[in-house]
Amino acid sequence: MTLYREIAAKCLRDEALALTELVEQLDENFDRAVDIILGCKGKVIITGVGKSGHIGEKIAATLSSTGTPSFFVNPLDAYHGDLGVIEHNDVVIAISNSGQTDELLRFFPFLLENKIPVIGISSNPQSLLAQNSTAHIKVSVRYEACPLGLAPTSSTTAVLAMGDALACALIEARNFKKSDFAHFHPGGSLGKQLLTKAKDVMQKDNLPIIDPETLLSQAVINVSQGRLGLCVAVDKDDKIMGLITDGDVRRAMEKSQNKFFELKVKDIMTINPKTVTPETKIAQISQTMHKNKIHAVLVTDKENHLLGIVDSFRTML
Repeated sequence: MTLYREIAAKCLRDEALALTELVEQLDENFDRAVDIILGCKGKVIITGVGKSGHIGEKIAATLSSTGTPSFFVNPLDAYHGDLGVIEHNDVVIAISNSGQTDELLRFFPFLLENKIPVIGISSNPQSLLAQNSTAHIKVSVRYEACPLGLAPTSSTTAVLAMGDALACALIEARNFKKSDFAHFHPGGSLGKQLLTKAKDVMQKDNLPIIDPETLLSQAVINVSQGRLGLCVAVDKDDKIMGLITDGDVRRAMEKSQNKFFELKVKDIMTINPKTVTPETKIAQISQTMHKNKIHAVLVTDKENHLLGIVDSFRTML
């Protein structure tokens, strides 16, 4: 291993150790903090200076995306008008490694006077931040991962992880579901899967339809031309009778050999293919495909007429 990789490995091990040791620091203050946030009727305001501020911004984003309205306020800006955004029904999470940051503590009189609950996060339970917080979460590391022991590395990683721990506890407490997450991430892949329906992505033009009486020798051509690796057998009323795939044709060819050219679609088709309604969510379709080890489902109406086809590629659009 090169010197650079050895340094990187040590950094990762040191930070991993710091996170593991956080477990022992969890106490009733963590429970109290979760209860305070759950009881909040307004917003969760997160604040911190420097590196603590950057971590605070990420924690605010995580909380907001998981059902807890939150945003970050720089305490340096708070003295120039931003205090107006903090209301009596809000909760403040204040982050400071030392717990003694002047810029952060300077607006504590405002918070105390307005009886705004404060959740302090610092490494020092005896700090001014801890003493003036409604609940204080201790986040202490034995040393920084930085080779000089100076740059905030293990400490900032630990606070970030504690913020994630808060978010996870709140997710469970609120019974926050994937569908709720999707509403906060409509542009992301998860949001698309949980909000998009079959009718939004299904192929509905030039569908690979075939007569059940068609010889397999001809069906091979139809399956190939359809570009989905399948054909749907329908009756005279356009109701679905079955489904054949390129795999079905290949297995029939291997099994029947010389008799292959005598077989018809109806002889090998799957009589009850997996179907969904136009309103079925893509996430559910993906689960169905995975569970049944198939790459496509048929979209049908109540009378079992073929409306479209959703393949595995379309579930990722």
